[in-house]
Amino acid sequence: MIVGSGNSAAQIGVELADHARVTLATRAPVTYAPQVILGRDMHWWSTTLGFDHLPVGPYLGTTPSVPVVDDGTYRATIDAGRPGRAPMFTDIDGTRVTWPDGRTEQVDAILFATGYRPDLPYLIDIGALDRHGQPRQIRGLSTSHPGLGYVGLEWQRSLASATLRGVGRDARYVVTRLVRHRTTQPAVRCCEQPAARA
Repeated sequence: MIVGSGNSAAQIGVELADHARVTLATRAPVTYAPQVILGRDMHWWSTTLGFDHLPVGPYLGTTPSVPVVDDGTYRATIDAGRPGRAPMFTDIDGTRVTWPDGRTEQVDAILFATGYRPDLPYLIDIGALDRHGQPRQIRGLSTSHPGLGYVGLEWQRSLASATLRGVGRDARYVVTRLVRHRTTQPAVRCCEQPAARA
């Protein structure tokens, strides 16, 4: 069983379905976007038209879902049941899952292809995270601690922020501003020895 309905879940599911019975457990039906538009790969269009670069991340109230980028293979195989698709299970007991209709099924493995959330417990005590454990940041720069930056967060600055295409661009943006912050701060005298106690 694979939990997830995005690109990774679909790609893993289709490959594994050649070797095992596989089910995608999803909260909603899988949605698709065409890989090729007017003879060009969608990533070419996104880069050429600048959608990858649009700094819309800070203005999003909620993170949009991303459809499976499909050349026709994923939709065809998932629609044919290779892998199958089922609504999200309601319970896991050891290696047995319970489906919403009450059926139970033994599974050999559960793969979570659900994306990720930052796990930064070491920043909790300094107040750098919000109540959901997410970094307090705008465009990768901490709003609570000047000089603290993040790279690789989903929709940090743009659609591509959590991708190999976008993370380098975001890293340059964050590092440039961190260096600027550092050079505008007063010098810290780090080498002074504390006065000896009498």
